[in-house]
Amino acid sequence: MEKIGFIEIRITGSKGNFDLSPDNYDIREIISILENAENFLFPGDKRDRPTISYKIEEGSVKHIFKTSIQYIIGFNAIIGQVNQVQNIDFLDLGTAKAFENIQDIATKRNYVFSIRTSLDNTNEVRVDKTTRYYRTEAIWADAEFYFYGKVTNAGGKDKANIHVYTEDIGMVRIQTPISFLEQYNENLLYKTFGIRATGKQHSGTGEIDTATLKFIELVDYQPKYDEQYLKALRDKAKKSWLGSINPDSWLKDIRGGYDT
Repeated sequence: MEKIGFIEIRITGSKGNFDLSPDNYDIREIISILENAENFLFPGDKRDRPTISYKIEEGSVKHIFKTSIQYIIGFNAIIGQVNQVQNIDFLDLGTAKAFENIQDIATKRNYVFSIRTSLDNTNEVRVDKTTRYYRTEAIWADAEFYFYGKVTNAGGKDKANIHVYTEDIGMVRIQTPISFLEQYNENLLYKTFGIRATGKQHSGTGEIDTATLKFIELVDYQPKYDEQYLKALRDKAKKSWLGSINPDSWLKDIRGGYDT
């Protein structure tokens, strides 16, 4: 049976004249914590992640997230490093954004967060209105990208997006003007395209902040093996520089004095 551990996010504070408790803790706040906890544990592709179970407890409010122990061990190392260096620039993008979200909540609501794990001698990090767990803006630069892959979704009621599945970084969501989708006559779904987009890129690691991607243009992309085209290139090479080479002399030059 798989071994299970948990992370605990304890929040202390108040709602008006009342101490914070599960009875006065709003459902929207719970949703926010659920999303951030998932990004703490699984900042990248979440399709194959293990189950995360959840419960809320008294004291003031304790959020308990149970999952496979190997991910708890990894997260324990992360919070230990965050507590030691007091910044989050080294983290994966999803994890860094989760810390920023927690920092925003702590600052706006005057909450105190204590984040720890179920491990013996667990590391612990505290987030409150005096801490500054934000990424250094200077290391994220504007950049331009080309993404090639199959379009799996396109549209949206208020904010339109194109979803493209790429081989190298998985699913990418690109903010797209509704006007472009309205004017595009053909069906985009399940066809392979190249999409030119702008966004933010980490100047040190090259990581792309996929939440900042914005559409520039669609590039028709039809990769295929063209035997006739390749044969024409070979024939052209034979008639030019390959045709003037004496194979024996060329081989002798390559070998140099090796045979002597």
